[in-house]
Amino acid sequence: MATRALTNQFLSSNPPSSLVTAITKTLQTFKPNSLNIIPKNTPQNIPALTQFSPQLNPNLVIQVINSQKDPNHALIFFDWASCPSPNPTNYFHNFHCYVAMFDLFLSHRLFSSATQFLESHRKVCDFTIARMIKAYGAQSNLRGAIDWFHRVKMVEKEGNCISSCNNLLGVLVRANRIKMAAAIFDQVVAEGVIKLNVITYTTMIRGYVKIGRIEDAQKVFDEMQCRPNMVTYGTLLSGFCKKGMMVEARQIVDKMIMSQDCLPNLVSYTTLIDGYCKKGEMEAAMTCLNEMVRQGIEPNLITYNTIVNGFCLIGKVDEAKKMMTKMRFDGVKDDVFTHTSLLKGYCVVGGVDEAHKHLKDMTTLGIKPDVVAYGVVVNEYCKLGKANEAIALLREMIAGGVRPSVSSFNAVLKVLVERGELDEAVLFLKWMPEIGLAPNYLSYFTVISSLSITGRRVQQVGELVDSMLRDGHRLDHKVYSSLIVMYCKNGDMETAARVVADAMRDGNVINVDTFAVFVEGYFVKESVADAEQIALELIKRCPGSMSDDYQRVLKELKCKYLDCTRSESSLWSHTTGTVV
Repeated sequence: MATRALTNQFLSSNPPSSLVTAITKTLQTFKPNSLNIIPKNTPQNIPALTQFSPQLNPNLVIQVINSQKDPNHALIFFDWASCPSPNPTNYFHNFHCYVAMFDLFLSHRLFSSATQFLESHRKVCDFTIARMIKAYGAQSNLRGAIDWFHRVKMVEKEGNCISSCNNLLGVLVRANRIKMAAAIFDQVVAEGVIKLNVITYTTMIRGYVKIGRIEDAQKVFDEMQCRPNMVTYGTLLSGFCKKGMMVEARQIVDKMIMSQDCLPNLVSYTTLIDGYCKKGEMEAAMTCLNEMVRQGIEPNLITYNTIVNGFCLIGKVDEAKKMMTKMRFDGVKDDVFTHTSLLKGYCVVGGVDEAHKHLKDMTTLGIKPDVVAYGVVVNEYCKLGKANEAIALLREMIAGGVRPSVSSFNAVLKVLVERGELDEAVLFLKWMPEIGLAPNYLSYFTVISSLSITGRRVQQVGELVDSMLRDGHRLDHKVYSSLIVMYCKNGDMETAARVVADAMRDGNVINVDTFAVFVEGYFVKESVADAEQIALELIKRCPGSMSDDYQRVLKELKCKYLDCTRSESSLWSHTTGTVV
C-alpha cells in the first residue's frame, strides 16, 4: 500500500496541530454522498472553510489530507483549496498535494478513484504510477500492477519510467514470481529504452537469490551497467553463503575491498563468517574475524554468536567457551542464543547431562532459558530414548513459566509409543490441551497409528479421532489406513468397509499394504466371491498407477485361498503391521 507520508524538504514549516484539528472538525460536519473527482476550476466559496484561507500553504493541505479517515472529507478540502474564495495568499496546490490526495485513495484501496483523480488532474507519470503499482502489489493484484507498467511505458515515451519498472520487479519478487520478474527484466534490457539503475539490478539479483538461482544472480551482477552498492554486494554475498559457495562469497568481499567505495562492513563480514561456520570451516571463520578487527570493525553480539554456534555445531565446546570469554572481555554480553548454542554443543558430543546442568546454570547467570533452549535438551533426551527425563524437563519448564513447543511434545510421544508405553502416550497427549497447547496432526497420528496396530484399542482410537476432528484436523490416507488395519485385525469388516468408503469419498488413496489387509479380511471372514467383488470395486476406483499393484495382490490372494486351507493367521502375511 502506498505510503501517505511525504517529505517536507520543499515545503513550508509545519502548521500548528490545533489548526489541522480545527479544519478536520469542520470537515466532519459535511455529509458527502459519494466521491466527486471532477476538478474544480471555479472559485469554491464554502463559508465554513473561508476562515482558513489566510493560512493555506502546501504543508497545511498535505497534513489535513493525511489526517482524514474519510477520503470524501479530504476531497472536499482539496477541491476547496484548489480554488478558494477568497484567496488572500494566492495559494495553489503543488505536486506533493496531489500525491497526498492520490495516496489517500490508495490507502483505502479506492483504485478506480485514484485512477480517475490522476487522469482528471493530468498527473499520470512515472512517479504516481510507481506508487499505483506498489499499491496493487500490496493487494496481490499482479495483473493490475503489470497493466499499469505497460501504460506508463506509453505515457513516458522517452523511457523515463524507471521507478515504475523497479516497483513492478519488487512486487513480483516479493510475490515469489521470479520467472515473471525475469521475463520483464529481460524484455526491458532487450528494448534498451529504460535506463536501468542499481535498484533494478539489485532487485533482480535478490529475486534469483531467493529461489537459489545463484548463477543467474551472478550473471545479472556481471552485466550491470552501473556501479553496485552495498545492498547489491550484500544480496549476492548472502546468496553465495546460503548455497555454501564460500570461494565465490570470499571473492565478493574481495571485490568490495577493491571497490573502495563499498568497503565490507560489519554485516558483510558477519554474513561471510556465518557461511564458513555453517560449513564447519572454523579456521576460515576465525581468519575472517581477525581480518575485520584489523579493518577497525568491532564484532557485535550476532558475530560472536555466529562463531560460538559454529564451534558448537562441530562439537568444539571448549573453543566455544573461549569465544564466550573473549566476547565478554570485549564488552559484548552473551544472551540466550549464545547459551542455546552451547547446549547444542554439549548434545553433539553426547553430554546431555552437562547440557541439562548448564540449562539450570543459565538462570544464575541472569539469562532465562526460552522454549528453544529447553527444546534442545528435551529433544536430545528423546533421541536417547529417555522419555522420563524429557517429561521431567517439560514439567520443569512449565513451572518456570515457559510453555513447551508442540514439537517437543511430539518428540516425547514418539519415544513413548516406540517403547510400547501406549497408555502413557494417551495421557501425555491429553495433557497438552490442559496446559494450553493444541496437539497438531503429527501428535494425533503418532498415537492413533500406534494404538491401531494392536487392534484391541478401538474405543481409545475412536475418542482420539473425534478429538482430532474437533481440533480441525482432517483425516488423511495415513490415518484412514491405520483405522482400516485396526478394524480388520479386530475382525470388524463391516466397519472397515465403511472407513474405506469414507476414505475414498474424501479423495484418499488406500495404499497397497492396506488394500491387501482389507481384501484378505474378506477372504477370511466372508467368501471368496464377496472378497473378489469388493476388491474389483476398489480397483475400479483406484488411480491408474496403482491398478497393477492392486491386481497383483488380488491374484495372489485368490490363488492362496482357492488352493490353500484358510488360516486365520495368514491374514497378516501381506503387511508388516506398519502403516506408511
